[in-house]
Amino acid sequence: MKPILTKSDYNTIKDLILGTPSHLITKEISLLAREIELAKKVPDSKIEPQVLRLNSYFEVQDVASGKLLNFQLSLPKLADLAAKKLSVLSPLGVALIGFQEGMEIEWALPGGLKKLKILSVRNPVHSE
Repeated sequence: MKPILTKSDYNTIKDLILGTPSHLITKEISLLAREIELAKKVPDSKIEPQVLRLNSYFEVQDVASGKLLNFQLSLPKLADLAAKKLSVLSPLGVALIGFQEGMEIEWALPGGLKKLKILSVRNPVHSE
């Protein structure tokens, strides 16, 4: 299962990673760097609307517990858990970016290996 990224998200995330000082590179950033290189890159205008990308609003469910999580995926400087804005550099952000509504993924999160189902993805409309 390969993630799908828009070319602009790929470039934004790659620049973010390259701009991170080496002493601040976390395990998640290293995993994200690997994930974006493996990802299928598509023109922004060709991305399916159900693919989770930067600025997407999403709902996921922990399959084992049934717990629901709702966030908007954001850049680290805009992340604010109180406002439900989750950084793409967080473990959950790294796990989900590039995957689409209806998919189930397994990922090692701080609470252990979790199976997550992406219940919904909504992307803001951009004028181009």
